[in-house]
Amino acid sequence: MNTTNKIKVAIVDDSALIRSVMTEIVNSQPDMEVAGVAPDPLVARELIKRTNPDVLTLDVEMPKMDGLDFLERLMRLRPMPVLMVSSLTERGSEITMRALELGAVDFVTKPKISIQSGMREYTELITDKIRAAARARIRPRSLHAPGAGTGTGTAMPVLRAPLNSSEKLIIIGASTGGTEAIREFLMQMPSDCPGILIAQHMPEGFTSSFARRLDSLCKISVCESQGNERVLPGHAYIAPGHSHLLLTRSGANYMTRIEQSEPVNRHRPSVDVLFRSAAQAAGKNAVGVILTGMGKDGAQGMLEMKGAGAYNFAQDEASCVVFGMPREAIAIGAAHEIAPLQALPGLVLGHLATHGGRALRV
Repeated sequence: MNTTNKIKVAIVDDSALIRSVMTEIVNSQPDMEVAGVAPDPLVARELIKRTNPDVLTLDVEMPKMDGLDFLERLMRLRPMPVLMVSSLTERGSEITMRALELGAVDFVTKPKISIQSGMREYTELITDKIRAAARARIRPRSLHAPGAGTGTGTAMPVLRAPLNSSEKLIIIGASTGGTEAIREFLMQMPSDCPGILIAQHMPEGFTSSFARRLDSLCKISVCESQGNERVLPGHAYIAPGHSHLLLTRSGANYMTRIEQSEPVNRHRPSVDVLFRSAAQAAGKNAVGVILTGMGKDGAQGMLEMKGAGAYNFAQDEASCVVFGMPREAIAIGAAHEIAPLQALPGLVLGHLATHGGRALRV
């Protein structure tokens, strides 16, 4: 970070109003300051050269040069933490998903200027994300291409026969950097893997795009959970951005449930809510996985899973974009194993191959 110990933030947005609001938000924080603003990527290029910012906030849709084109060039030539600022539209969410693949650390939606009552909450959200981005590890560009970085150098354990949904389940939680970590994990899952439930911190309107993108890349089926679904092998269910996702039982079957109760750890969906439901509904039949993310959401829920007999994995510090959630889970003894992201799919499948309750072939 720079010698003033303040996080220097460059703001790139074609809206003068948004630039003004973002400047006011950043400069209101004692630990950060605006290094400069730019209305488009061409001006931003010179701004970055001149000010060497710690974090760049980048509008996903701008004139003169597409935000994605600029991001791709930036991550290739001058990798740095980038926080995307996205509109709440289907196009905005699709572009944002692609930006995360290209190496953006995280994203926020554009502030609703007309709703002043929500500005304090928005200010907390975006400044927390800027702080996380400033500490983030920027991974090499090659690891962000779909299909890249998914090999572990060893053969994946192969499931000989599908596991029934009344047997093993994989329960995943993530936040900052999690979209790409989840993609990398799921792309290694075989079509007959146990059912997977996922809580990723993400706003409403973006989880459906995220699920569609994963579904197009993976061997398994991936969907945004609608609730009341039977959890099936070879399927992954992502918590919708507006609700908590819970695991329940109906007779011998596992089922999904979504509910719009209060946020937990400031999040809805919350990883703690999902993990706690897995502890109660699945117990020793669950395998927990906590991935990159800021904060502590998921740590206590994972500890409850461990207490109920589940076996848990945490992503290691070196492979995390932000080593927050895994660190908290590790600190309280919730994780049985700690491993790099690239190794986690093989370790999870290996554990299932030896503890799955059916004949499995490695």
